[in-house]
Amino acid sequence: MAVHASSAASEEIPDNAATKTVDYFDERLGIYGAAKKNLRKVFPDHWSFMLGEVALYSFIILLLTGVWLTLFFKPSMEEVVYAGSYVPLQGIHMSEAYASTLDISFDIRGGLAIRQIHHWAALIFVSALFVHMFRIFFTGAFRKPREMNWLFGFLLLVLAMVNGFTGYSLPDDLLSGTGLRIAEGVVLAIPLVGTYLQFFLFGGQFPGHDIVPRLFTIHVLLVPAIMVGLVTVHLILVFYQKHTQFPGAGRTNKNVVGLPLLPVYTAKAGGFFFVVFGITALLGGLVQINPIWSYGPYNPGQITAGSQPDWYIGFLEGSLRIMPNWETNLWGHTISWNVLIPSLVVPGVMFTFIAAYPWLEAWVTGDKREHHILDRPRNVPVRTGLGAAWIAMYAVLWIGGGNDIIATHFHLSINSITWTMRVLFFVAPVVAFVVARRIAMALQRRDRDKVLHGRETGVIKKLPHGEFIEVHEPLDAEKLHVLTAHEQHTPAELPPAVDENGVARKLKVGEKLRVRLSRWYFSEQIEKPTAEEYREITSGHGHH
Repeated sequence: MAVHASSAASEEIPDNAATKTVDYFDERLGIYGAAKKNLRKVFPDHWSFMLGEVALYSFIILLLTGVWLTLFFKPSMEEVVYAGSYVPLQGIHMSEAYASTLDISFDIRGGLAIRQIHHWAALIFVSALFVHMFRIFFTGAFRKPREMNWLFGFLLLVLAMVNGFTGYSLPDDLLSGTGLRIAEGVVLAIPLVGTYLQFFLFGGQFPGHDIVPRLFTIHVLLVPAIMVGLVTVHLILVFYQKHTQFPGAGRTNKNVVGLPLLPVYTAKAGGFFFVVFGITALLGGLVQINPIWSYGPYNPGQITAGSQPDWYIGFLEGSLRIMPNWETNLWGHTISWNVLIPSLVVPGVMFTFIAAYPWLEAWVTGDKREHHILDRPRNVPVRTGLGAAWIAMYAVLWIGGGNDIIATHFHLSINSITWTMRVLFFVAPVVAFVVARRIAMALQRRDRDKVLHGRETGVIKKLPHGEFIEVHEPLDAEKLHVLTAHEQHTPAELPPAVDENGVARKLKVGEKLRVRLSRWYFSEQIEKPTAEEYREITSGHGHH
């Protein structure tokens, strides 16, 4: 029997060249063990998790189209005379970078489509990163143990914006040159070292002959290499720390309910990649973007009317436009507050707050536990309000970046628009915080009412004594779990004024501040229904 079993086993796994090859690599790389463990890893099935996948897939499209464009683009500022297919610019002096971009657009088969797919993919990539991070922020997915992964995602967002600007500047057309001129002004506004930085960046007076080759190296080599590394580490941490999931029946901090990576999740993700690729290709083929031939080659003495950057840089443009013209002269040196504050201080504060928020919230709440179950945004009203305030501030600056376009299209005073944006920059975030927080609390009250009284059915019933009531339907167990699974937080309290030995405690200023912020963070909580309340109502008179 033993011999027979052995021969059967040998028949099932033939000892051929393919098997030996697989064994060879498995013995040295441990592929089978790693694959067996990871390919069956479970991922939750929720539409919002697709936002990160949109970012990943658009990044892949960017890499593929970027490699193709690199083969034909010439990153040189040497002056040439254009003799290509685009008749209106024939005979015009321009940089080799601009001429090669025109050749890609008009003389290389499929070049314009690839250029536009690349540009649209960049816009989708940054948009998806923003929305993905909003999802993580509002649901609390950044909490322990994922603080570092939040930071990696934040760095990816910043690098994507930087790389978008460098790529936007490479064609050396009049529109991108205007953006470079603004960037030069920002660098020059840095006190003490601004002129030196400008010299090293541009290799001399603006625009010089070095900026496009340097931007090319940054755009195609330095930043993408860092981003690929960050994406890799980000995905490894998602695998290692396991995926977060929304509250629901059977879902705890110690398990993951969803679909295995192989074959179900892989098949869905693969199909979704082609959906993203298809939509991006349609945009690149049908919707014109960045028609550089309409702008002409860059000339430092000219500027395009109504010039606008890509949308994600628009908030910086708006910040510069609405800032008052403040300057200070000290010891023969001019400090340009009108450039320094809107271009470096304001975005620095906004994005530093976002990067540091996981640690700020953990300090205020004193929460050092691991979290794998997500919050519903309504159950953390202050965090939701802070996120809404940040979005409102960004939106005001973004709208301010188009004050000239708004003025010309709607026949309004540009000064009135600018002053309106200045006021809204301070008022809108406060209003957004208050409104979002009140809406979240109102939704909590609605959830409490649903738990105690059931779901409104719209059926009106007349009682024997003439009273009309609406029939409520009791919630099922799963819905009840979702509405009641969140924690009831308690604000931090100061320790007693004296210790157990009767000696007065010396409280640090930071601890007092933390307690005050904790009380504010958890103030006016809506109490969850207790089990006694639920039983009393459901058993007392039932759901009408």
